Amino acid sequence: MNTIIEPFRIKSVEPIHFTTRAQREELLQLAHNNTFLLHADDVIIDLLTDSGTSAMSSEQWAGIMRGDESYAGSPSFFRFEKTVKDLTGMGHIIPTHQGRASEKILFSITGGPGKVFISNTLFDTTRANIEFSGAEGIDLVCEEGKHPSILAHSKAIWM
Repeated sequence: MNTIIEPFRIKSVEPIHFTTRAQREELLQLAHNNTFLLHADDVIIDLLTDSGTSAMSSEQWAGIMRGDESYAGSPSFFRFEKTVKDLTGMGHIIPTHQGRASEKILFSITGGPGKVFISNTLFDTTRANIEFSGAEGIDLVCEEGKHPSILAHSKAIWM
């Protein structure tokens, strides 16, 4: 489907504050080019994280209203567990609220001194969870990946 608009109606709208290029450059300079030191209100599009980047569907909002907030044994959990088991075939499911929490669990079990985890480029929180366990994270970046300002010679996949 070729479209220039989203194929859904957005159910939540939040106004954003627009900054000028000059303001953004000044804010980055004041933050010593450390995006973690920027205020969220000054960021128009957050490319640092994938957390909270989309509006919720009407079904997701309805799910909140239908949800059972029991501390243990809620029907919502058993629906979730069955769906994940059906999709993955895994026998044990540990729900987490974010990938970082999952990584913390994963690397506390699989990591440890003397262990090594390799990647083409580890995400910063992934590296932190690996190294917190005592293991080592190694980036195996191809030469082209070390020079992001150089355009690739082949067609870009997004063209």
